[in-house]
Amino acid sequence: MAHVTDFREAGFNTLLEELEWRGLISQSTDRDRLASALNGEPITYYCGFDPTAASLHIGNLVQLINMRHLQLAGHHPIALVGGATGLIGDPRQSGERTLNPKDVVAGWAERLKRQIGGILDTEGTNPVRFVSNYDWTAQMTVIDFLRDIGKNFRLGTMLAKDTVARRLNSEEGISFTEFSYQVLQGNDFLHLFDEFGCTLELGGSDQWGNLTSGLDLIHKVRGVDVNVFTSPIITDAQGKKFGKSEGNAVWIDATMLSPYKFYQFWFNRPDVEMESLLKAFTFLPKAEIERLVEESKTNPGAREAQRTLAWEVTSFVHGEQATQAAIDASAALFGRGGDLTAIDAETLESVLDGFKVADENGNHVFPDAKPGDRLIDAAQAAGLFKTASEVRRAIKSGGVYLNNVRVENEDVTLTESDFLAGRFALIRRGKKALGAVEYR
Repeated sequence: MAHVTDFREAGFNTLLEELEWRGLISQSTDRDRLASALNGEPITYYCGFDPTAASLHIGNLVQLINMRHLQLAGHHPIALVGGATGLIGDPRQSGERTLNPKDVVAGWAERLKRQIGGILDTEGTNPVRFVSNYDWTAQMTVIDFLRDIGKNFRLGTMLAKDTVARRLNSEEGISFTEFSYQVLQGNDFLHLFDEFGCTLELGGSDQWGNLTSGLDLIHKVRGVDVNVFTSPIITDAQGKKFGKSEGNAVWIDATMLSPYKFYQFWFNRPDVEMESLLKAFTFLPKAEIERLVEESKTNPGAREAQRTLAWEVTSFVHGEQATQAAIDASAALFGRGGDLTAIDAETLESVLDGFKVADENGNHVFPDAKPGDRLIDAAQAAGLFKTASEVRRAIKSGGVYLNNVRVENEDVTLTESDFLAGRFALIRRGKKALGAVEYR
């Protein structure tokens, strides 16, 4: 993927200025101090990721992009995967979290490390360092935690944190477990400051209160001013959050959301979102982003901005090979080139997921089919036609395709070779209406 490794090449005076232009900064400590730190000798910075699910999502991706910008500038990243805080979970606005079993959290933590390691450099002069706060938190006794850390926190300040204040005013309230989260996160920053000289923490804007708890703790017990900054919560054109808590998670783990679906998510974004998404989610130079935004206004039908956005983000997360495979699969399915037989079963299933039909129980499935079934029946089962006579008329007019080959005979039956990857037969009505049946 294309990117600028030096902010000066894009006409910015400081790295902070570029991050602000890209819309990646929401709140920060003293701006001049932060800008000076980012423009000076390499610093060590960290961002925490709690394993509260088996995958990160695109809300977390914003943090990884910020980490990547700093890593490209020569700063040293630490990715904290919260083996301890993940057992608790930070307070949500919507209510108390369900605590997950320890072995489940440990498994998720390993998955998150692999995801992060696929995005940030793990080798070279400033590779990402992985740490787990379980390593130092688990060694503390309750008395040590209260005496050495808890003593430095004031209840009034803790109660004033936005999320805590909202939860206190809700019917459910907030447990002491979640209330103590900010103290644990503050202790993380102190530990990383002492152990690695870490002087900057990154996070989402909903984490501001947790980030400043560490900042205040280090100032109080070490007499040093460190920095924090947050990125905004990304929303769509309707202002809806792209987060797993909203029920529309866009996961970055390929086993939970295929590269094809990930690519399509970005490709289907509306023109009005192009400027903000290209700035925040790609490393393209300023001039190229401005050109693409202008092109989306003057020639929206070409969808060059969406195509570029989808390629840049998907290749950043899943690699160029998987991204190209997703593009090729889409083109092949709709008869725009490519070899259908070269698409593996997993990719086929992912691409065709949106073409399932409802069964008698309301579940969306691929209709069953087998060699010897009439194409007419399979086309109806796939939801492309209501009656057999409709199928026959469409065949006569040349508008029905089996695996992208025009069907000439209305009495044709499916053969074993018609099932791609041994599973799916694709039936298309016209140019865009696609359906599938499955041999199982």
